[in-house]
Amino acid sequence: MAVTQQEIENRLWDAADELRVAMPEAQYSSVVFPLMFWKYLSDTWEHNHQEFLAQYKGLDDLSPEEAREIEYRDHQSFEIPFIHAGTVQERRASWSSILATVAQHGLGQRVRASLQAIESANPDKFSRLFGSMTWTSETVLPGEVLASVMRAMDRSPKMHEGNMSHDVLGGAYEYLLKRFSDGSGTRAGQFFTPREVVELIVELLAPKNHESVYDPTCGSGGMLIAAASLLKARGGRGYSLSLNGQEAVTDTAGVARMNLFMHNLTEFKVEVGDTLRDPRFKKPDGSLKQFDVLVANPPYSLKWKPWTNDPRAIGGVAPQSSADWAFVQHMIASMDPKKGRAGVVLPHGVLFRVGQEAAIRRRVLDNDLLEAVIGLPSNLFYNTTIPTCILVFRSPGTKAPERQGGVLFIDASARFTKAKNRNLLTDADITDVVTAYHSGSDGDGEAGLSARFVPTTEIAANGYDLNIGRYIKQAAAEQEDLGTLIDGYNIARAERQKAEQRMLEVLSAAGIEGFDE
Repeated sequence: MAVTQQEIENRLWDAADELRVAMPEAQYSSVVFPLMFWKYLSDTWEHNHQEFLAQYKGLDDLSPEEAREIEYRDHQSFEIPFIHAGTVQERRASWSSILATVAQHGLGQRVRASLQAIESANPDKFSRLFGSMTWTSETVLPGEVLASVMRAMDRSPKMHEGNMSHDVLGGAYEYLLKRFSDGSGTRAGQFFTPREVVELIVELLAPKNHESVYDPTCGSGGMLIAAASLLKARGGRGYSLSLNGQEAVTDTAGVARMNLFMHNLTEFKVEVGDTLRDPRFKKPDGSLKQFDVLVANPPYSLKWKPWTNDPRAIGGVAPQSSADWAFVQHMIASMDPKKGRAGVVLPHGVLFRVGQEAAIRRRVLDNDLLEAVIGLPSNLFYNTTIPTCILVFRSPGTKAPERQGGVLFIDASARFTKAKNRNLLTDADITDVVTAYHSGSDGDGEAGLSARFVPTTEIAANGYDLNIGRYIKQAAAEQEDLGTLIDGYNIARAERQKAEQRMLEVLSAAGIEGFDE
C-alpha cells in the first residue's frame, strides 16, 4: 500500500519532536536528517535484499561470494556493511539491526560506527555524507533521547521505492527543512531559501537537458533540486543535469547530499569549503571550472578577508565589511563563456553602495554582464525581513540583441501574500515576474508589477547607481512618499521646538525656574 505524503511527514515530525527535551529546535536537523537518511538506506537495502532472495531462492549451488556478486550487480546500488560496534557480536550497520539494541548502553557509539561504516563502504557515493555526527556523543544527546527519536521514527512506514515514490521522500525532506526554518530562526534559515524564491530564480534561468548547474553557497541543495524538478516538469530530463554545489558548513553539506539522494538525483557533486577563499571546482590547469547555469543565495553582507591577487576580482575587490559583490564576481568568473547565465539573491545595498562596490558595479555594467534587476517584497526569508533583489547575469556577448547595452528593471515588491511568519510569493506572482522578464513589458504597472529596460548610458549618468526607484515610477513614488513623511516630521519637530521655547519663556516670566534643562 502506497504511503501518503501527510503520513510520512507526521511520523517524521513526531520523531523530531522527541528532541525537544534535549536541544533547541535550531539543532534538530543535525540529528533528524542523518537518522532519516540512514533509515531510508537501510529500508531500501533490505527491500532489495528480499527481492534478491526471492528471485534466487533454491540456487543453493551458489557460493556466498557468487551470491554477493549477483546481488550487488543486479539488485543493490550501495552497500550496508557489517560492523562490530564495540561488541563481540557482528551486526550489519542497518537501522533495524541497531534499533534492536536501543535499550543497551552506548547507543550513540553504535549509531556513529554504523554511519561511518556506510560512508567507508561507499566512498564514491557517501563520503562525508553524515557530517560531523557530534550528536552521537552522550554529552550532546543522551542515549535515552536518541532511543526515543529512533523508536518514533521507526513508526513511520518503510522508506523505499516499493511503497513510496521519490517525490514523497523528497517532499518529506523539504517539509522538515521548512519546519525547522519556520520555527528555529536564523541558524536553520541560513541554509534554507524559501521554495518560491528558488523556483523564481530557476524559472528565470531555464536549465536545459544535459546542462551543468552550480550553486557556490548551496546550503541544503534546494536550488540544485529545483533545477532538475523544473526541467522534469517542462518535459525535459532532470536527471541529465550535472548538479554541483559548494557549502562551507560540513553538516549542511551533508544535508545537501542526503537531500539530493532523497530526490533520486545521483549526478551531483557537493564539496565542502569556503567558496571565496578556497573554491573547490577547478579545471586541471587550476582555473575555475565553468558552468551553464549558476544560482545562489549567499550569506548577506558577510565580513570576509578580501582577495589580494585574484583573477575573479573584476573591477576591484569587495570591501571587508561585505562579501556580496565578491560572490557575484565568483559567479561571473564561473559562467560558461558561450551560454552561462547566473541568478543571485542579495540585499538592496548592492545596488547603490559606494566605494569599492560602486567600482565593481561600473565594470560589470560597462562589460554588459548584468541583464536584470528584480526587486522582491520584504520579509520573504526566514532569517531577515529586509527587502532583497535578484540580479541576473549573462556571459559577455550572450544577451539577446534587445537586451544589449542596458538593464531590465522589474519592481515586484508589492507582489506577495501575507502569511503567519513571513510574506509569500504565489504561483501567479512567479508567473507574472517571469513573463515580465521575458517580455520586458511593464504592463503599465498593473497588479503591483512594473518593468522598464534602461540603457547603460542612463545608468552611467546616475553614477552607476542601480537603485530601482531611480528607474521605475512605482518604486520612485514610494521613495517620494518617504521623503514627504520626512519633510512633515522635520516641520512638526520645528513647530514643537518653537512651542517649547515659548512655554519656557512664559514660565520664566512667571518666576518658575528649572524647566530649561
